[in-house]
Amino acid sequence: MASSAKQIILLVAMAASLFAVTQADTVVVGGSENWRYGYNYTEWAADNAPIYFQDTLVFKYKKSPAHSVYLLPNLYSYLTCDFSKAKLLANSSQGHGDGYAFVINQWRVFYFASAEGNDCEDGLMKLIVVPWPRY
Repeated sequence: MASSAKQIILLVAMAASLFAVTQADTVVVGGSENWRYGYNYTEWAADNAPIYFQDTLVFKYKKSPAHSVYLLPNLYSYLTCDFSKAKLLANSSQGHGDGYAFVINQWRVFYFASAEGNDCEDGLMKLIVVPWPRY
């Protein structure tokens, strides 16, 4: 009898984990405005919060004018637009069409920015994401 109880618990746990995975959302950064210069991503993030752990962010942008998606290592790099230790996630040609997809798969603060032209320096193509747990 104890063996069948363990099997039931195992099945329930597996079903719950599958349910949690299927609840992940795909979120287009900027919504219908996409990833573009001149849009307020701080306001967009506040209006569309929370972003959950395992959600997918999609960065869509046109080939021209050129934009990119970098993952900056910390708040200082984000505030100063220091890309020296940033990781290029998507170059200027990877955002058109279906866009570039990034899965929030770590419990940390994510700092995103575009390094093309004055995109970051003008504060118009920057985004902070703090993932929330999904209950």
